[in-house]
Amino acid sequence: MRKSEPGSKYPENAPPLGPAVEFLRLLWAVDHGLQSASKRMAGSLGVTGPQRLVIRIVGRIPGISPGDLAVILHVHPSTLTGVLTRLVDHGLLARRGDSRDRRRMILTLTEKGRAINRSTAGTVEAGVRRMLSSMPDADLAASERVLRRLAADLAEQSLSWTK
Repeated sequence: MRKSEPGSKYPENAPPLGPAVEFLRLLWAVDHGLQSASKRMAGSLGVTGPQRLVIRIVGRIPGISPGDLAVILHVHPSTLTGVLTRLVDHGLLARRGDSRDRRRMILTLTEKGRAINRSTAGTVEAGVRRMLSSMPDADLAASERVLRRLAADLAEQSLSWTK
């Protein structure tokens, strides 16, 4: 796996780490890259990567509930509370009661949020889109299967740890 990493500074003479550790090492690199890009986005666009992802989803599904958004993002609803509060406080997102079910809140973008939703330059999404467009469909399908399986296995493990 190491040899295929363009520009890698990984030591040539380092011993093999094994498939699981190598895979985790690469996931760590992706996470680090996402965190760095998110910080740059916060400076240039005024929103972090996770905040923009919420904006993009709400832009595609206006009127989504916070609970449904949490399901899409594979997180507990309480995890989104801070993100949603910051987006509302910054005037990017509107949270209001559902006219059909007063117990339910729905999310929509404000005009300022729609502007961020339209922005593409300098976003994590633009970088991902660029990379995905250069990959063969078979590689993308295989990657998606691996990541879905990993997410499902980790979620299953998490459930067994709480019992």
